[in-house]
Amino acid sequence: MRYIGNTDEDREQMLKEIGYPDIESLFKAVPDSVHLKTKLNIPQAQSEMELVNNMKSLSKENLNTDDYACFLGAGAYDHFIPAAIDQLISRQEFYTAYTPYQPEISQGTLQAIFEYQTMICELTGLPVANASMYDGATALTEAAIMACDATKRNEILIASSVHPESRQVLDTYAKFRDMTVVETAYNNGQVDLEDLKSKINKNTAAVIVQSPNFFGIIEDVETVAAIAHENKSLLVVSADPISLAVLKSPGELGADIAVGDGQPLGNPLSFGGPYLGFMAVTEKLMRKMPGRIVGQTTDEQGNRGFVLTLQTREQHIRREKATSNICSNQALNALQATIYLTLMGNEGLKKVAELCFSKSHYAYDQLIATGKFTPVFTAPFFKEFAVQSSEGISNLNDRLLENGFIGGYDLGKKYPDHKNVWLVAVTEKRTKQEIDNFARKAGE
Repeated sequence: MRYIGNTDEDREQMLKEIGYPDIESLFKAVPDSVHLKTKLNIPQAQSEMELVNNMKSLSKENLNTDDYACFLGAGAYDHFIPAAIDQLISRQEFYTAYTPYQPEISQGTLQAIFEYQTMICELTGLPVANASMYDGATALTEAAIMACDATKRNEILIASSVHPESRQVLDTYAKFRDMTVVETAYNNGQVDLEDLKSKINKNTAAVIVQSPNFFGIIEDVETVAAIAHENKSLLVVSADPISLAVLKSPGELGADIAVGDGQPLGNPLSFGGPYLGFMAVTEKLMRKMPGRIVGQTTDEQGNRGFVLTLQTREQHIRREKATSNICSNQALNALQATIYLTLMGNEGLKKVAELCFSKSHYAYDQLIATGKFTPVFTAPFFKEFAVQSSEGISNLNDRLLENGFIGGYDLGKKYPDHKNVWLVAVTEKRTKQEIDNFARKAGE
């Protein structure tokens, strides 16, 4: 709150109403031994003017994409966000609403979620989507849990080209759910199909791939689907939603479950969150989905209306019957994604994807042309690519930062075999001049 209007007299009156002489009396149930007897180690109070100036000064220490051209991706991407989004989500009926615990009177919230679900279904090529989840990593993990429950198996095969943080989240959950997680190797940046064939077995509940994967490379999802389904395992595909405007959808390629992070859909980087995860499944798996599904119906007068069709969240039903206890509809973030997709439309989203594709390939060619960078993979990529640098990545990024560029990700941090390999992301926001200057400075 920028301003809280309670005066000392107001507080005294409130205490009198509830029968307490002072603030300390409110906490008399707390043992004196745990009371803090010294002052908190925080700065002294400031006037509003002093505080605002101080906070502005502190905020200037953060690097932001308004002042720096960003070529860093690795899971969070600097896409253009139309001004209308922030204006619309700031309306109080959206900004204060969280989740419809009394759903039928929350028609506005339910309709917004229904439209979101519909758009996710169209993007993923699968018939059923739930209300959004926390983020891409937890959505992927929930998909693995759902696959184990549906198949009555407990082993998950996940490609090592899947985002490292998603694999870490899956490993954490697996420890407490009697699940075994096995990673498959990659070859030329894509899933090593022979390694996959050698590791899949009768206890494999699902195969998980990401496409485009962490290296930015487009996977051979159809072949992976055939291998998984021959073994009666499910296929989970984690996808960049922007790429689905130009690439075949997970559903078309044989995925049983599609997940991903919705951050690219009108949600700002925000130094790491909050974001939203999306999930869509086949009809067969619908009742295994975590969370809730909003459906469309008609009332007694024949008017269009919305209801919570499925509510498998522990806040709605008995805990032992719930499919998950983590699902959140992330209503505001999902609304941002819905408005973004509405504003862009089919053609607009396709144009964004095409620009990402063409500009990233142009940047790749420009970097290779400097002679300082060499290709790492030759498989096709979407908007992100890896190049081998003749210079240490940390030094390279520091040098670029001095020239107004946020450089790429050091793949060696998570993949020790890729020392001095630079993962560069290029979105539709980057101009030709920025890309040319970026390549020139990087090649010096």
